[in-house]
Amino acid sequence: MSDEQTETGTGWPQPAGPVRPGGPAGEPDPRPDAPDPDELSPLAPQGPAEGAPEPPDEDSAVASVDEGATADLSEMSGSAEEPVASARSLASGRFRWSTAGVMIVALLALLGFTLVVQLKTTSTDPTLGATRQEDLVRILSDLDARENRLQQDIRALEDSQRQLRSGEQGRQAALDEATRRADELGILAGTLPATGPGLTVRFDAGGGEPISADQVLDAVQELRGAGAEAMQISGSDRATARIIASTYFLDGENGSLVVEGRRLAAPYTITVIGDPATMRTALNIPGGVVASVQRDGGNVTVEERGVVEISALHAPIKLEHARPVS
Repeated sequence: MSDEQTETGTGWPQPAGPVRPGGPAGEPDPRPDAPDPDELSPLAPQGPAEGAPEPPDEDSAVASVDEGATADLSEMSGSAEEPVASARSLASGRFRWSTAGVMIVALLALLGFTLVVQLKTTSTDPTLGATRQEDLVRILSDLDARENRLQQDIRALEDSQRQLRSGEQGRQAALDEATRRADELGILAGTLPATGPGLTVRFDAGGGEPISADQVLDAVQELRGAGAEAMQISGSDRATARIIASTYFLDGENGSLVVEGRRLAAPYTITVIGDPATMRTALNIPGGVVASVQRDGGNVTVEERGVVEISALHAPIKLEHARPVS
C-alpha cells in the first residue's frame, strides 16, 4: 500500500487536484478550452454573469422606493375617499327616502280619517230613510219652526243683555227682566193664566173603545214636542185641570179619566197655546195619536184658534229637597 493510501485511511488513493482526462493527477488540463481550475472551485468568488444587469445604487434605490411610496399613498388616499363619499351620498339618499315615506304614510292616515268622518256624518238614519216624503216635509217644517223660536229667544236675550249694560237704564231693565222671567215661570208652573194662539183638540170615543189615559198622555207629549207652552184639559162635565210637567193621567171607572186626582167625563178637550201649524202636524204624524184613536173607532177633532185662553190654575208646588244653586 502507498503513502497516499495510508494518509487518507481508506483503501482508495485520493488525487491531489482535479483529474484531467488522459493525464496523471495534479497536472493541468492541456486542452485549450478546458475551464480554469479556480472557476471550478466552490470557494472562488463568483462574479456577475455576462449580460446580467448591474445592481442598482443604494441611494437611487432608496429614492425610487420613496417616490413610489409617496405616489402610491396619494393614489390610495384618493381611492379611499371615493367609497366614503359614495357611502355618504347613499346614506343621505336613504334618509331622504325614509322621510318621504313617513310623510306619505301620515298623509294617507289623515285621508283615511277624513273619509271615515265624512261617511259617519253623511250616513242617514234608517228610520228616516223609510219615512214618506210628506212626513219628512212635516218634520222639516217642525225643525224650521223650532229654529225660528230659538233665534227669537237668542235675540231677546241679547237685547236684555244690552239693556242691562246700558248704565242708567240698567236698574229698570233688570226689574223688567225679572218680572218677565217670573211671568214665564208662572205660566210654565201653571200658577198664572195665559192667552195666545193655539189649538183645541177634542177626543171623542164614539161607538168604539173609550179614550184611554195612555192616548191622552201621548197627545200631551206630542204637543210638548211641537212647542206647546201652556195646556189644560176639560171634560163634558166642565171639570178642568191645568197640565204641567208633573201632571199624571189614570183610567177611571165607566170610561172616565182621572187627572191630578180629578175625575173628568168623556169626551175630553185639550186647549193648548203654541204654534198651531206645527202642533197640528205633530198630531197627524202617521201612526201617531190621531191614527191610534181612529184605529180604536174614535175620532179626534183639531181646530186652530187665533186666540185661546188657559184659565185653569195649578196649586204652587212646595219643594222639599231642591234648592237653587248660589
